[in-house]
Amino acid sequence: MKILTIKEIFKKKTLINKKIFIKGWVHTRRDSKKGFSFLNIYDGSCINSIQIIVNNKIKNYKKDVLKLTTGCSVSVIGIIINSIGREQNIEIKAYSIKVIGWINNPETYPISSKKHSMNFLRKFSHLRPRSRIIGSVSRIRHTLSYEIHNFMNKNGFYWISTPLITSLDTEGSGNMFNISTLNENNISYKDKNLIKNNFFGKESFLTVSGQLNAESYACALSKVYTFGPTFRAEKSNTRRHLSEFWMIEPEIAFVSLNEIILFAENMLKYLVTSILNQREDEINFFSKYWKIDLIYRLNKFINDKFIQIEYSEVIKILQKNYKLFNKNIRWGEDLFSEHERFLSEKYFNSTIIIKNFPKNIKAFYMRLNDDNKTVASLDIISPGIGEIVGGSQREERLDFLDKQINSFKLCKKNYWWYRDLRRYGTVPHSGFGLGLERLIMTITGIKNIRDTIPFPRTPYNINF
Repeated sequence: MKILTIKEIFKKKTLINKKIFIKGWVHTRRDSKKGFSFLNIYDGSCINSIQIIVNNKIKNYKKDVLKLTTGCSVSVIGIIINSIGREQNIEIKAYSIKVIGWINNPETYPISSKKHSMNFLRKFSHLRPRSRIIGSVSRIRHTLSYEIHNFMNKNGFYWISTPLITSLDTEGSGNMFNISTLNENNISYKDKNLIKNNFFGKESFLTVSGQLNAESYACALSKVYTFGPTFRAEKSNTRRHLSEFWMIEPEIAFVSLNEIILFAENMLKYLVTSILNQREDEINFFSKYWKIDLIYRLNKFINDKFIQIEYSEVIKILQKNYKLFNKNIRWGEDLFSEHERFLSEKYFNSTIIIKNFPKNIKAFYMRLNDDNKTVASLDIISPGIGEIVGGSQREERLDFLDKQINSFKLCKKNYWWYRDLRRYGTVPHSGFGLGLERLIMTITGIKNIRDTIPFPRTPYNINF
């Protein structure tokens, strides 16, 4: 007999009075005085669980059914019937129940049927997908990932698998994980003789971005993207930072800053619309969980035009409202979280796009504007989250790029191949990075980024 998922059972209205076979885990068990037990079973296929009615005449009722606890895995054969209860429309009348896996010690099993704090669940990352909230996050993450590839394919992009191991610092900030096959004891990574003995014969790192590699393919295939894990060795132990996270990075040839801004807005709205259409049950669950109207908030995100504003104008606004902040800001400085939240949540009450940042606070590859002070850059700021997209028009002029490489004190010869893109048929091109986990926070209302990824990596935390 074919195993049905709970999702399939709720979708197929023709299953009433039909014999079915399911497998899943026990969420709760309740026994009545009339000789029945009610099992609540889930299988992860959707947010819903289904009620199983078990008669005490089933042969292993006393031996097994009455000993079932939260987390036990079971297989059930029964028929679908209409329910007279308020909680569900249908339920399963069991003919037989087989226990697949017991909980060895129910008193120590951490994922009970009660509501747990997010901080508690983080201690059990290997078990927390059994909770409704993390299960819901997982399904939304899957749907987002699928729709990212779908959107790119529909728009003529080619997926490029850029390397995770690199010798280049894409951002020019130095916050990278150094990787080595050498014995770590008493090694100086500046010792050139030792470095030659390393696996690659030179310093190597986990990538902070696949952008530079993607640019080389955009300059041949016109529209490409990379989507995968990236790594930052920043000791930013905040609710918005991870040491390992996933980024979507499109690169498009022959487009300007304003064109890539329009593309980024359209992409974000497509993805949020896809979640509303495909994961309404999960969004409603999060709305009740956080006690906020996520449907309204996400529809506002989709329907409102993102507000575009120059960095210089942002500084004027913040300086006029300086009494509201713990940290004052001057032109030429990067925004703090409190500034981003004020702008997006209070001043504009909208998703905003900040353009043309000072060149000294942005990466070396961004195109220098005519004022010689700013670069053609963009940050998209989402209410409650902060930056979810960072991008720019790339510097396609070799002489300007060389000046930036020198000003960032980077080794020019290490970027020989990147410079070649400007030497051989250079074209204007633009791109951005979209943080998957921060987008999930925007969609679900999740407060801490550690709860948007299966096994979070943060400073001093590499469990599981």
